[in-house]
This record gives sequence, C-alpha cells and structure tokens, in this order.
Amino acid sequence: VRLQTQPKPQPGQPPLYSGTFDCFRKTLVGEGIRGLYRGMAAPIVGVTPMFAVCFFGFGLGKRLQQRKPDDVLTYPQLFAAGMLSGVFTTVIMAPGERIKCLLQIQAATGETKYSGSLDCAKQLYREAGIRGVYKGTVLTLMRDVPASGMYFMTVSDLSVPRILFAGGMAGIFNWAVAIPPDVLKSRFQTAPAGKYPNGFRDVLRELIREEGAASLYKGFTAVMIRAFPANAACFLGFEVAMKFLNWVAPSL
Repeated sequence: VRLQTQPKPQPGQPPLYSGTFDCFRKTLVGEGIRGLYRGMAAPIVGVTPMFAVCFFGFGLGKRLQQRKPDDVLTYPQLFAAGMLSGVFTTVIMAPGERIKCLLQIQAATGETKYSGSLDCAKQLYREAGIRGVYKGTVLTLMRDVPASGMYFMTVSDLSVPRILFAGGMAGIFNWAVAIPPDVLKSRFQTAPAGKYPNGFRDVLRELIREEGAASLYKGFTAVMIRAFPANAACFLGFEVAMKFLNWVAPSL
C-alpha cells in the first residue's frame, strides 16, 4: 500500500521508496517490526468469514451451472463461479481494506489520526456514515471479481501436498489480474474526501497523466512475494478443514 500510494516526487527529488526492498528497509528502520504489520487487525477480523463466504460463493456458482451434482465444469464455467465468489467477499473486504490502507499510510505521513482499527472505523463512520466505511467498494469489486475468477479457475481437486503448489500458483494468477485495480483502490481509499469526485476514473486519469501506465503495477514485487505462500496456506487450510469435516460428519 505504501508503494502504491507514495506521492509523485518533486522534480530532481528521488521517490520516497525506490522499490519493495527499500520500502521494507525504511519501514523496519523507522518503525520496527510492528511497522510491517500496520492495519493487521482489520484483515485478521475479516479473514475467516471472508474465506468462508468466498468458498461458499464459489460452490454456489458451481451448483448454479451444474445440471447434476457430479457434472464437471469447463474452465469458463469455473471462472464464472469464481467471479461470483468475488461479489460475495466484497461485502466483507471493502471496509477492512479501507481501514487497513489508512492505517498503513498514516505512519509514512507523520500524522497519527487513528489509534487502531476500531478507532479508524468509528471516525470514518462519524465523518461520513456507512459510505465512508465502504469507500472504494466499486474498485474492490473491479479487483476481486475477475481476480477471483482467475483464482478458482486455476485450482483443481488435488492431494494435500500438491494443493500447496496449486494454491500458490492460483494466488499469482489472481494478483496478476488484480494489481491495477488494487493500485486504484488504494489511492482512492486513502485520498482526502472530495479529491476524486468521479471515483476511479479520476484516479486513473491522474495516475496515467502524471506517472504513466507503469504506475498501475506499483507494488508488483511485494504482491508477488506474498501471493504464493499466502494462497498456498489458504488452500491447504481449506483442504485440511474439508478432510476433517468429512471425517467428523461424513454424511453432512
């Protein structure tokens, strides 16, 4: 988020962060290990229901397209089912992403407006109501709907060891699609109120005009470093949970 939202440097001045590892080093030196986990509480609270809803949406999307429960879906059908899961998760993801982004950039600006995730949520609601909490929902949809389609299209039913590799690769394909709208979302969600009256169109125009099309891929390295292990762990957790539930309640 810090790479995605860093301001354009003045003429003759270097950017605040030259890349992923420079951002990592400066954050670690300036704020310690806790600085790397700014805004962690909001995603942690939302991650369990989010993935539960995600896999539920995918299962529903598959069932809506199957004439019989054992019908094998085509890749486009799996993509469509995955996209439906992205719609479901946005309800949970959008406010968590908004809070996380604001907390992650606040240390870099030198201003401490929010003491934590709950305080951030309270202030956002007090200032702009529920719309303030859900600012950036359309961009979250633009990111998660196609990315979730790609995510689930690239994973089949595999053994537990192979699911690690499959889940990791699914995460990489997911984020290859998701990075540009994620950059727009981060910019929009952390911008002062009223800066982008036309929403993502204003953000996109400003980025292209001032920094070029390559700016849509800011944070690419950081995202890809995270994508493989995070999603490998996600699918392993899902696989283990399903095996456990099938053992506990095989007829469920």
